[in-house]
Amino acid sequence: MKTLTTTLVLSSLLFLTPISVMAGSGHDHAHSHAPAAPVNQSTAEKNADNVIASLVERNKIDNSWSTIKASSVEQKALNGRSEWLVIYDNEKVTELDKKKLYVFLTIEGEYIAANYTGK
Repeated sequence: MKTLTTTLVLSSLLFLTPISVMAGSGHDHAHSHAPAAPVNQSTAEKNADNVIASLVERNKIDNSWSTIKASSVEQKALNGRSEWLVIYDNEKVTELDKKKLYVFLTIEGEYIAANYTGK
C-alpha cells in the first residue's frame, strides 16, 4: 500500500510539474493582451497597398493592379464597428464590373477582405 501511495504521489508530481512551469506568471504568448491601437489613414493605405501586392503576387488579381494608387481611403461604420475602406480604380481593366477594387481593413489596419463589389 505504501508503495502504491508513493508511486501515485511521484507520478502526480512528474505530471503536474511541467504544466505548472509552462503556465507560470512569466510565460510569453508572443502577443499582447492589450487591444491594438487604431491606425491613421496613411498606415491604412500602406496596409491596403500591401494587400494588393500580395494578391498580385498570388495571381488572385491582374498584374496591372500593382501600379494603381488608392483613389479613396475612408473610415466606414459597419455593424456598429469602424473599418477602413480603401478603393482602387484601374482604367486598364476592360471588364466594367472589375474596374474598382475595394479593400477592407479593421480600424487597427488588419486585412479583412477585398472584392469588386464594395460589400
